[in-house]
Amino acid sequence: MAGAFANDSEQIDRRTSRSIRDAVGERLQQRLRPESQLPSHLEQLMNELRQRDRDAH
Repeated sequence: MAGAFANDSEQIDRRTSRSIRDAVGERLQQRLRPESQLPSHLEQLMNELRQRDRDAH
């Protein structure tokens, strides 16, 4: 699906992509209470993101 939009939109650089991702993550942290349980699929995706972050550093 992303490929369908890639031809019509401008590419963003890595730094901009990182800034957007960080901003979204901060807002999610502010809105989600620590005691709330994420759906299992979302928890799995969050774990994958954490692992990728560790691998990137």
